[in-house]
Amino acid sequence: MKVHYRFALHEEETSSDSIPLQESAAYDAVKGYGYARAVKPSKNEDLRDSWTGDYFAKPVPTLLVDVPYGAYKVSVTLGSGEAPTSTTVKAGLGRLMLDNVRIESGQIERLTFAVLVEDGQLKLAVSGEAPSVRAIEIESAPHLPTLFLAGDSTVTDQPSGQYPYAGWGQMLGKFLGPEIAISNHARSGRSSKSFITENRLNNIWNKIKPSDYLLIQFAHNDEKDNEGGTKPFTTYQQYLKEYIDGARERGAFPVLVAPMHRRFFDENHCIRNTHGEYIEAMRQLAVREGVPFLDLAAKSKQLFERLGEEATKEIFMWADPGTWANLPEGAQDNTHFCEYGGIEIARLVVECIREAGVSPLMTYLRT
Repeated sequence: MKVHYRFALHEEETSSDSIPLQESAAYDAVKGYGYARAVKPSKNEDLRDSWTGDYFAKPVPTLLVDVPYGAYKVSVTLGSGEAPTSTTVKAGLGRLMLDNVRIESGQIERLTFAVLVEDGQLKLAVSGEAPSVRAIEIESAPHLPTLFLAGDSTVTDQPSGQYPYAGWGQMLGKFLGPEIAISNHARSGRSSKSFITENRLNNIWNKIKPSDYLLIQFAHNDEKDNEGGTKPFTTYQQYLKEYIDGARERGAFPVLVAPMHRRFFDENHCIRNTHGEYIEAMRQLAVREGVPFLDLAAKSKQLFERLGEEATKEIFMWADPGTWANLPEGAQDNTHFCEYGGIEIARLVVECIREAGVSPLMTYLRT
């Protein structure tokens, strides 16, 4: 089924095939589009019922467009003839697609990104210092490859009730061009083992297709002494191999991603490795199986040590009480990231992809 919508949010963008749309136009189930606000932010990661507009410091309406499951190209026309603009666009579960795009007065730009819709509604929200969206065009793109993500809370799409917590998978769209979409299956608290035993990997196998990618990052929860725990050079490698083999059997490309470090420094102001032998176990498995290895551990160590103990608080979820409505008691979290930190970790992932020469995945990155 071919889907094509062109919404004109500015009178100068009106044409014979466009649909006039204002932010005051409430969602209409008969029309299949319109704006809405959530009753309250969701804290349930598994329900995946968060609305995009709640992933901002000041919540905004969410544009809902009813569409079938599949990949879509979304093109937004930005700019104003009267003043400079600065616009941020998010999609779905707070996924950052365009970040603080600045356009000079009198200039108009059309930018495109890809979205994989998995729940029957394409969701978009716009904010920024001086946002200006003139038009939004949505077209089905069924042949686009998909980048699947399997991982834990450091990768996941955090629910809106946890904002500004963010996983790097949630921020990765900022760095991707319009020829690949993301399907983020990562979940908080999961290990390479529990992700499989809870049938989460099967959910990926039901959707992945030839020429798609599967990025795999686990270790934080494999290290724990519980039902989901694994041992680095035995069960950890065995479970990771299930991801590798399953992707290859389906014509997709597996990529192993080493876990980033936590914010723990030693007396010499160097990052302390809390992952034990898991990083080396993943590295050795990657060599043995001939799959790309993204050394996010080394990259994060370099970044955190360069920033130092105080400045790294801006990467992780550190906040004073009362700073964020969703975190009234504040936070001092040395494992998980704020939105800015999620962006910076996603940037490191992209650097790893380029440096490892992961082709053709690297050709889908924004220049």
